Amino acid sequence: MDQRGLATPADIRLAADGAREQGRLGIDTEFMSEGRYRALLCLVQVVVEAPAEPAGTRIILIDALGADDVRALAELIADPAIEVVLHAARQDVAILRRAWSTEVTNIFDTQIAAGFAGGSAQGGYGNLIGAFLGRRVGKTASYTRWDARPLTSEQLSYAAEDVAHLLQLADELQRRLRDSGRLDWAREECRRLESATDERDPDTAWERLPRVGQLDPQARAVARELAAWRERTASAEDRPVNSVLADPALVEIAKRQPANARSLEHIRGVHSSTIRRRAEGILDAIARGRTAPPIPREEVRGRFEPGDAPLIALAEALLRARSLEAGLAYELIASRSELEQIVAAARRDEPPPAVRTLTGWRRELVGEDLRGLLAGEKAVAVGPGRRLELTTSPPRATPT
Repeated sequence: MDQRGLATPADIRLAADGAREQGRLGIDTEFMSEGRYRALLCLVQVVVEAPAEPAGTRIILIDALGADDVRALAELIADPAIEVVLHAARQDVAILRRAWSTEVTNIFDTQIAAGFAGGSAQGGYGNLIGAFLGRRVGKTASYTRWDARPLTSEQLSYAAEDVAHLLQLADELQRRLRDSGRLDWAREECRRLESATDERDPDTAWERLPRVGQLDPQARAVARELAAWRERTASAEDRPVNSVLADPALVEIAKRQPANARSLEHIRGVHSSTIRRRAEGILDAIARGRTAPPIPREEVRGRFEPGDAPLIALAEALLRARSLEAGLAYELIASRSELEQIVAAARRDEPPPAVRTLTGWRRELVGEDLRGLLAGEKAVAVGPGRRLELTTSPPRATPT
């Protein structure tokens, strides 16, 4: 370690060698997203098994703002033969893939795994350490400026603590999942994280705008061009998109489609500083949107209808019953949006939608029964012990 308590290039190589020898490592990141278009990676904490060390592990803290050579670790986390243990990994994986120009494979996410082991699939690291290992973790520097240098001893201690018990937690979760036969399910779910990204597509950014559905088709085309211009501008300047042009102002501009800078002054939320700096880009985007093909409003068909609510509630009851029986966190199985899509497709007698609830381990657990329930082939009943169960529905009478 250097005099600041941060890893030297030699420390990084030693940790990479140890991880390759042991076949796994734990990793966490600290980053700053405030005031930026993309989160800035500031610190990377790595823990590897080191039997010769008193604690049995070695922890290094890598200054991501420095010039340290991390190629050895970047190659390691992309190696499918090396298990990469993280907690709540989606954002960490996205940032590492971008900042280190690498892939992250063979992920074991302790937050996801806990959902298969009787805990919450949204539980915090400290809570899981307490629930599964009986330890307490201090959180004294959780809201701090990780981009400031030098880092304080409190910050470094906090960062190290975030990975100190990570491998031990993974061991305990894997032991429980192996005993319950759920380890393969958890690993399947963790593989979905390998494609995590924090990159945004400028051409689809308009779809997330508030009230965009209320615009007429041509105004929607203008909104698409404005949102794409805003994304590219924010990316080039590395600043939040709303600091370039706020959502409400963007939607109002798309609605009114002003033809000159003076007209922009009459739109609420478009400040004089914005007009001075951005008028040309805004007006060019409006012109492109006016000549672009209109974007029709989405058809009502395929969306949630009030009449679907009872079936969604019935489907949710089945899923909750199965999650309790299997000892899984319910949120791992389905979201409200997925159930709406499944029920809407059944209502229209269309093929099932491509949602996670109907694939992989979820299909094995409940997907096929859910399909049968919505098709009228099965029915819900209260069984022994007042537990919900499925029964086969009697054949429907054919009208004469």
